[in-house]
Amino acid sequence: HVQLVESGGGSVQAGGSLRLSCAFDAYTPANVRMAWFRQAPGMEREGVASIYVRGGRTVYTDSVKGRFSISRDSAKNTVYLQMNSLKPEDTAMYYCAAGGPSTRSWVDMRRYNYWGQGTQVTVS
Repeated sequence: HVQLVESGGGSVQAGGSLRLSCAFDAYTPANVRMAWFRQAPGMEREGVASIYVRGGRTVYTDSVKGRFSISRDSAKNTVYLQMNSLKPEDTAMYYCAAGGPSTRSWVDMRRYNYWGQGTQVTVS
């Protein structure tokens, strides 16, 4: 069982920055894929960015490329989402997710077994 605890959400003006954090259990295997999803009111949950616990290649949805950056700190067992140049359309509840090996795409919610409680990001 993997526990995920998010933090770092808040309210910010357009053009501002926020950094989200997702703390995971120290014994989480290196081949676990971590991802950030977001869900705006009335919208489906969408994948934002993803990285493996071991690090390596990062992937992003097109709307955040060049503005968001996902990273992980193995010493702190934490995955971060640095969000710059925020836009009102980035307003959503952001969720951290973790899943083991799968043939499903990283944006497919079904590949993730564990989810955090969510943290609200509001851009005005």
